[in-house]
Amino acid sequence: MQDKDNNTELHNEVQNADRRRFMGKTALLGAGAVAAPMSAAMFASMAKAQASEAGKNSPFVHPGELDEYYGFWSGGHSGEVRILGIPSMRELMRIPVFNTDSATGWGITNESKRIKGDSAHLHAGDSHHPHMSMTDGRYNGKYVFINDKANTRVARIRCDVMKTDKMITIPNVQAIHGLRVQKVPYTKYVICNGEFEIPMDNNGKETLEDVSTYRSLFNVIDAEKMEVAFQVMVDGNLDNTDADYDGKYFASTCYNSEMGTNLGEMITNERDHVVVFSLARCEAALKAGKFKTYNGNNVPVLDGRKGSDLTRYIPVPKSPHGMNTSPSGKYFVANGKLSPTVSVIQIDKLDDLFNDKIKPRDTVVAEPELGLGPLHTAFDNKGNAYTTLFLDSQIAKWNVEDAIAHYQGKKVNYLRQKLDVHYQPGHNHTSAGETRDADGKWLISLCKFSKDRFLPVGPLRPENDQLIDISGDEMKLVHDGPTYAEPHDCMIVHRSKMKPNKLWTRTDPIFADTVAMAKKDGVTLETDNKVIREGNKVRVYMTSVAPNFGLTEFKVKLGDEVTVVVTNLDQVEDVTHGFCMTNHGVQMEVGPQATASVTFTANQPGVQWYYCNWFCHALHMEMRGRMLVEA
Repeated sequence: MQDKDNNTELHNEVQNADRRRFMGKTALLGAGAVAAPMSAAMFASMAKAQASEAGKNSPFVHPGELDEYYGFWSGGHSGEVRILGIPSMRELMRIPVFNTDSATGWGITNESKRIKGDSAHLHAGDSHHPHMSMTDGRYNGKYVFINDKANTRVARIRCDVMKTDKMITIPNVQAIHGLRVQKVPYTKYVICNGEFEIPMDNNGKETLEDVSTYRSLFNVIDAEKMEVAFQVMVDGNLDNTDADYDGKYFASTCYNSEMGTNLGEMITNERDHVVVFSLARCEAALKAGKFKTYNGNNVPVLDGRKGSDLTRYIPVPKSPHGMNTSPSGKYFVANGKLSPTVSVIQIDKLDDLFNDKIKPRDTVVAEPELGLGPLHTAFDNKGNAYTTLFLDSQIAKWNVEDAIAHYQGKKVNYLRQKLDVHYQPGHNHTSAGETRDADGKWLISLCKFSKDRFLPVGPLRPENDQLIDISGDEMKLVHDGPTYAEPHDCMIVHRSKMKPNKLWTRTDPIFADTVAMAKKDGVTLETDNKVIREGNKVRVYMTSVAPNFGLTEFKVKLGDEVTVVVTNLDQVEDVTHGFCMTNHGVQMEVGPQATASVTFTANQPGVQWYYCNWFCHALHMEMRGRMLVEA
């Protein structure tokens, strides 16, 4: 069905593009010239040629043409998520999440503060792993989830409007790092790791130096409610995680089995672990009440330490980092970091492991040596894997089944190619490679350093996201993409999966509380422009239709708490309005058919102008009004 949709899209795009080119050529003939009409056969011939050319894996997307894929990038310590088009690598949008954004008013508006909840006072974040919700192991275009390592949060982005709609702070843990989603049968749960070990009752009353009381927790979040369903206590520090394609197991890399607190102590042991979690056993223990609670909250914490029925610890070389599931559903791959190897774990052996029929290391079916500093692995649809080698500044392409045969003692070369990247790659991602729809077209290498690849811009330099064509037998580097601090990870979804809205709907839950406030004030947002005063609290309701605000002036007293509510009545795509109150640090985006509000103190006497700060009309400069502040 997807192929049919893709072909229809391609045909329409080709036809439209060719008509644009034909009209352009006609215009060049000049006034009075007569152009020969295009016959149906000529159109068909051009479309066929264009389709043949489009069938090649080209990184070029010409003006007016659309990318085949959406890419969702974490913004790292910028705290945001970015949307890129692939293969053009054009940045399409930035979605503020854990940061404060002056363009949209995120972190300033009342709506965004409600969404940020108990962390609304935090203005920074460190977003790492964006991952989309799935149905039967395929992206469904509904949500993207993202973690904040800096402030131990997880947020959800609605893909119909590309806005953050939920955010929670995870209790009992510090520093949410690895995050993935349940793939099968659908994304009921979001899974994520609390990386840093802390005392379970972290109230400052215990002996803070007693490391024996420190624990790290695996966190399972209800994807729809955005509430923590349960947590699992483990030994060691959890790093990255992933899920299987059967809905049975989650797996996380786990370092610092020594429970050290400094570098030397953390890398003493030669082996650490992959911790595998049985979802069925965890849910059964939860139902049976086999949990404890800590720190005065009601989140159930299960005991998954070594020896538990809920988990199994598979020894792997020390300090493993990335955890990746092959799209075939057969293997978990743990990336060695300090070892030049990756460990391939056969998922269908896990039943026997949990039933104590085999030993943990019996699940490891290959440990190919790839190079120095393997961090993350991505996959194509031909049985090949692509692993970033941080120290070597390379991508290693290798065949999984050949690596297994080599591990069994057969003389086979599992390495297919090594490609230099620039420089020090961390995460990588193939097109739809974390789903059943992996198509083997593109690979992104997110490189931590750019060094000499771009014009110098001072001591702080951009990082480098490189696009690699993997559709043939050899990897080919086709694009360098400078990026600002710091895209940690990304994911790639075909555009056929995405159905973003063109306008807001008036019933959208993001501004439902503001609508309810207006109703309580007797205000109809779509028609009324009025001021409501309650003591020193003033609520100003106005509509906007380019190039006018419904109110061109309103009066308040110095020191009043002022809430301005703006409803954009325009029904034209891409006509976004803004509201900016000069000298008050207040501004916000108001999308077409949306309502947005902001609260501030009128702390400047006299005439204070407000204006539309998102260009919307030829008379945009005239779209303004006055707040008259009486001293």
